[in-house]
Amino acid sequence: MGLIDIELFATLDLIAQAPGGPDEDPLGFPFGGWQAPLWDEVTDAQVAAAYEGTDALLLGRRTYDIFAGFWPHQEGGQDDDIATLFNSVPKYVASRGRPNLSWAGSTQLGPDLPTAVRELRDRHEHVKVVGSLNFVQTLLREKLFDRLNLWVHPIMLGVGKKVFDGGAVPTNVTLLQPPVAGPAGIVFLRYGLADGTPETGDMSAPDR
Repeated sequence: MGLIDIELFATLDLIAQAPGGPDEDPLGFPFGGWQAPLWDEVTDAQVAAAYEGTDALLLGRRTYDIFAGFWPHQEGGQDDDIATLFNSVPKYVASRGRPNLSWAGSTQLGPDLPTAVRELRDRHEHVKVVGSLNFVQTLLREKLFDRLNLWVHPIMLGVGKKVFDGGAVPTNVTLLQPPVAGPAGIVFLRYGLADGTPETGDMSAPDR
């Protein structure tokens, strides 16, 4: 059975909207491209390592449209490695509408998203979910992920779509490796889905 990884860049207040550029999500969000001034070589290496072995992308409609308009034109440039990967692997798109699937290797998922996502585990080894915040809420709600890779940046925006924006349900996760901080203060956290739901206790109990 394959793994489904969610890859997200977030601020300290867990805003994950439009990190890449001002035109990524321009309507009503004033901080598009907030990630760029903080990017460092440690984060660059972590992201490259996270995508090793990727054999499919799983994307929401808006992220797909952004990627389809960008990555097919980046091979041979400074992002050649990631462009070549994204252009070569199958792309699966979660959408209730009729997206224009012009990017080679693209397929729209069926209306039963939980079933369609589970089937991807039988078809692929390493499926990556990138951005796609609205779709991520479905994956969190249905616990349809295996790992959550989160790069937390040392800024707070106060506005914007959040990582856990109404999709999370009581869920246990486990830290898969020690956190790593880059020189700009970006902290990389890798969590894995764990069994069960959160327990409660009494901090004043005498056996603590």
